[in-house]
Amino acid sequence: MSEGREGSAQASSGQAGIGEAVDELLSRMETEEAPDTEAGTDSLRGRVAVVTGGSSGIGRAVVGAFAEGGAHVAFNYLDTGEDSRRMAEVTCEMLQGAGVRVFARAADVREPGEAAAFIAQARDRLGGLHFLVNNAGIGRDRALWRMSDEEWRSVVDTNLSGAFYCTRAAAPIMRAQEFGKIVNVSSVHGLSSEFGLVNYCSTKAGLIGFTRSAALELGSANVNVNAVAPGYIRTTQLTERVPAEILDRARERSVLGRLGDPQDVASVILFLCSEASRHITGAVIPVDGGYLI
Repeated sequence: MSEGREGSAQASSGQAGIGEAVDELLSRMETEEAPDTEAGTDSLRGRVAVVTGGSSGIGRAVVGAFAEGGAHVAFNYLDTGEDSRRMAEVTCEMLQGAGVRVFARAADVREPGEAAAFIAQARDRLGGLHFLVNNAGIGRDRALWRMSDEEWRSVVDTNLSGAFYCTRAAAPIMRAQEFGKIVNVSSVHGLSSEFGLVNYCSTKAGLIGFTRSAALELGSANVNVNAVAPGYIRTTQLTERVPAEILDRARERSVLGRLGDPQDVASVILFLCSEASRHITGAVIPVDGGYLI
């Protein structure tokens, strides 16, 4: 065979091989489950969502948004007295009429046993566990050279260890059913530091690393793990704890010229728990009005 004919034959053989590979790929694509692009947040209906720290602020907005989307909801709160119990009651009252089941209990996510018991009870009471939002968080602001052991430890134990304990309890359930969505509430302060927040910034940055590691470990079981990074969000805790001049600076720094609302964060969390986000995992989504730009 001449060199020209040999080259032609090889090219023909190569094209045939490519054609077979394309046919195989198209065949696989036809059999794989395609995303339900019409479902949106309707894919939440009838499922079970667990939200830590769900009695106030961003947590309460998330609980309400899940209920509006038709998901049964469980939330915990830290029992620090009558005011904390009343806030939990108000949240439960807010959900009345949504047509979903609700489970609420006092539980300290800093304690591994309490965190595990809360997750187990929520699953048993509501009949499953599909979404976990690790929202429980606190701040104890102080310059690092003046920060006490308790101020460091309480923030780390709540914001970071609490998320680990709850995720560890939920992971076997989600792995067994080969489905789950976990969203960790980090912060812009996990991406950009400010004075006096060494404990808070450390935990929120840690949550981002935790999110990516958990996404890597749970992905093979069809469990998505993502994080949101809220900026300055108008909550009672923010307005009572943060001086007005800092809030004014945050508003000015925001590209949109405003502070956020809890519902702004809740909407993104619901998206991350919906079918529309099925191919997103290990991501960190700022909800900050352009604060970090």
